[in-house]
Amino acid sequence: MAAMRFFNTAGPCDPAKHYMLSPERRLPGVRDLIDQEQYFVLHAPRQTGKTTSVRALASSLMAEGRYAALVATCETGQAIGGRLDEGIATVLDALNLAARVDLPNELRPPEPDPTLAATTRLQDLLIRWSQQCPRPIVLFLDEIDALLDDVLLSVLRQLRAGYPMRTGFFPLAVGLAGLFDTPPWFNVKAESFTLPAFTAEEIGELYSMHTVETGQRFTEEAVVLAWELTRGQPWLVSALARQAVEVLARDRSLPIEALHIKKAQEIFFKRRDTHIASLIDLIREPRVRRVLDPILKGDFMSPNVLGDDIRFVEDLGLVARSAGFEIANPIYREIITRSY
Repeated sequence: MAAMRFFNTAGPCDPAKHYMLSPERRLPGVRDLIDQEQYFVLHAPRQTGKTTSVRALASSLMAEGRYAALVATCETGQAIGGRLDEGIATVLDALNLAARVDLPNELRPPEPDPTLAATTRLQDLLIRWSQQCPRPIVLFLDEIDALLDDVLLSVLRQLRAGYPMRTGFFPLAVGLAGLFDTPPWFNVKAESFTLPAFTAEEIGELYSMHTVETGQRFTEEAVVLAWELTRGQPWLVSALARQAVEVLARDRSLPIEALHIKKAQEIFFKRRDTHIASLIDLIREPRVRRVLDPILKGDFMSPNVLGDDIRFVEDLGLVARSAGFEIANPIYREIITRSY
């Protein structure tokens, strides 16, 4: 008997194990870009579903048999800093390791050429891989902005240099996923996408998956409160539900009520899970505080707030635009207020 699915709050979601909404539905148009042989960027705050989305796309593409689709993470490159040779080597290692896990032998890339300069080594590998691979390649580089300084600059420049050769001599489509958009000079991208927060209806849809599989229902008031507290932030939506069903109401004959959602919120404040701890760390940064200070004081139009700071804090998912700017959701606001 297959194990029951559950609400996931740690790492990418797997539809066989976790309750989740369709990633392709959350990214309308991305599949068309891939078929049009385009490069694109997916930038969104942490724990909103970027890795889940690109992995699901790669899995779908592989299942269709038309493409060799691979997701490689650049996350380990952060520890290298701006050291170019080591940074490029780390990216190439990530490609190799991901291919060993996710691709059959005939679709895997060749070994990199260590005699080449770091500034062309990635480009050379992608050219040789594209020439020998029996399928067109779709490459996703996740956590791209974990790469720093000269390393990030070189990776983007090598991708841009290969773009004109992508029919037969370079990956046909490339998706870059990270917190932030790429620099304006990376002008070969066709689109920059972000992942929207869940709507109230989507929260109800997600929670109903648990009801279908276990019989335990979420009351309408519980779903509404989850929306009001989270404003659809995906990690918070799942984390509230996980606490409610796994800790507060383990008896599946009991419905999840608004009281359970409220208690789950209080557990967040006491436990300080990784997501919450990261949020607290972020608000200590001066450029974050320059934006949060006037919002919390109700005086956002302060001339001391810089446009670049606003964009940075928006990209982190800490603030949202409405009539002006506000903290993204009541849970974040409470955490920020308590930690300020």
